[in-house]
Amino acid sequence: MKVLLVTGGAGFIGSCFIKFILQKHPDWMIINLDALEYAGNPDNLREVENAPNYRFLHGNICNRLLVRDLMQECDYVVNFAAQTHVDRSIISPDAFVETNIKGTFNLLDAALKAGGKRFIQISTDEVYGSISNGFFTETSPLLPNSPYSASKASADLLALSFFKTYGLPVSVTRCSNNYGPNQYPEKLIPFFIMRIMNDKSIPLYGDGLNVRDWLYVYDHCSAIEKVLLNGRAGEVYNIGGHCEKTNIEIARIILDYFGLGEERIEYVEDRLGHDRRYAIDNTKICSELGWEPLVNFEDGIKDTIGWYVNNKDWLISAGQRAFLSAGK
Repeated sequence: MKVLLVTGGAGFIGSCFIKFILQKHPDWMIINLDALEYAGNPDNLREVENAPNYRFLHGNICNRLLVRDLMQECDYVVNFAAQTHVDRSIISPDAFVETNIKGTFNLLDAALKAGGKRFIQISTDEVYGSISNGFFTETSPLLPNSPYSASKASADLLALSFFKTYGLPVSVTRCSNNYGPNQYPEKLIPFFIMRIMNDKSIPLYGDGLNVRDWLYVYDHCSAIEKVLLNGRAGEVYNIGGHCEKTNIEIARIILDYFGLGEERIEYVEDRLGHDRRYAIDNTKICSELGWEPLVNFEDGIKDTIGWYVNNKDWLISAGQRAFLSAGK
């Protein structure tokens, strides 16, 4: 039986990945290590929490002894554990350095000392910075513009250095913006949905024309699995949906779903260091590993909004944690 250590598995993408793997590989054992900070939600995994091949551990990737012991048990490591919200990184960058850089180093060091475990570092397209035209490839320079993206770029470089220096079989994945069920409501799409469901306006930074490439979360999970099993060590793989939307387009789609108009949009002062456009080229993973996104945005966003509408209790609970963790 293969044993997979997933860090940050109670979060949005991590929990979806665990459910994906349990369905795709029922003969695997999954150990989920999560600190259950504000975005880590045990409710995301209620449907699998009693599965015989799933085990949850409440702990932090910065705990060297805990991580060292877990590495002895596993064959693979997929590191989702991270502080991820740009706004929070502007206010409290120290937490991002601690988790995203020091925590990742701790995992890499333990994986190496445990005999060289297969290691997938989950990253973001934000490490490339902003691009006006064209697409970032895996060889594009890293030009992060926020403490969040800078911390993720640092973690990527650490991971790749462990391959170059020590031969640790590491691959890095950089994804575009994910959406889907169970996403923490500080993120754009669930945040807009929650605002509308609470009869509030939708706040848009600046002119609302910032562009993001959107990827359905389970398409992302299938890409990670392909990199885990067949990706080349020492390589970076961009995982993009090739589905570019401006923030105002997202707002309009959500408003239209609820039968509302643009009078519900409120333009607010732009965010510090707000990147204008992210766009990544996914040719490498498509050609090398045979992956492609399967869920088109029109279907995916309808299913996503419908999930939040039908899971109001989850959204209310998550929204309360967001409110409290913001210190309001």
